[in-house]
Amino acid sequence: MRLVIARCSVDYAGRLTAHLPSAPRLILVKADGSVSVHADDRAYKPLNWMSPPCTLKEGDDAVWTVVNKAGEKLIITMEEILHDSSHELGVDPGLIKDGVEAHLQELLADRIETLGEGYALIRREYPTAIGPVDILCRDADGGTVAVEIKRRGEIDGVEQLTRYLELLNRDPHLAPVRGVFAAQEIKPQARVLATDRGIGCTVLDYDALRGIEDDKLRLF
Repeated sequence: MRLVIARCSVDYAGRLTAHLPSAPRLILVKADGSVSVHADDRAYKPLNWMSPPCTLKEGDDAVWTVVNKAGEKLIITMEEILHDSSHELGVDPGLIKDGVEAHLQELLADRIETLGEGYALIRREYPTAIGPVDILCRDADGGTVAVEIKRRGEIDGVEQLTRYLELLNRDPHLAPVRGVFAAQEIKPQARVLATDRGIGCTVLDYDALRGIEDDKLRLF
């Protein structure tokens, strides 16, 4: 990750236009190619950003131009650079699941056919540059499926899965990869966002998964 603190102005040109006048700001350039511009407020949310895949060109005139695959541009005009450093963070392990989420992942991996007939597990905790995907599997047609598991499915979980899908779909050995958002409860807003992004939703019954046993003859 590269951290730059600079006095700069920022212009965005795409489906709309936006301008940030000159001010001291923090610019983050991440290993995934994303560039974001931050002020010293607004918590984690950037003032403007460009999501990957995108390319950054640093001009001799102290102008940075970031372009994404749609041709949209983020133009950062540097007036004074106060700090510029790079740091190797390595592969992030991702959020540690709580006990229920970790157990859901284990149970679903063991009973992957819960997602549909003909599903086959590739592996749990499939590693990516931005953290491990809970479950990577194949459907009955041989297509790759990435599964994100939550105890309670909210919008941030859909966003997390979206980032994984963007990265996984760059791998020609896996693409095309579709997503499944699986949780014990999925909030309506999360379901709407998932559907809009072509991500399937599956409600998991934790007790039912725990109660599944090997086939045995039973009286009741």
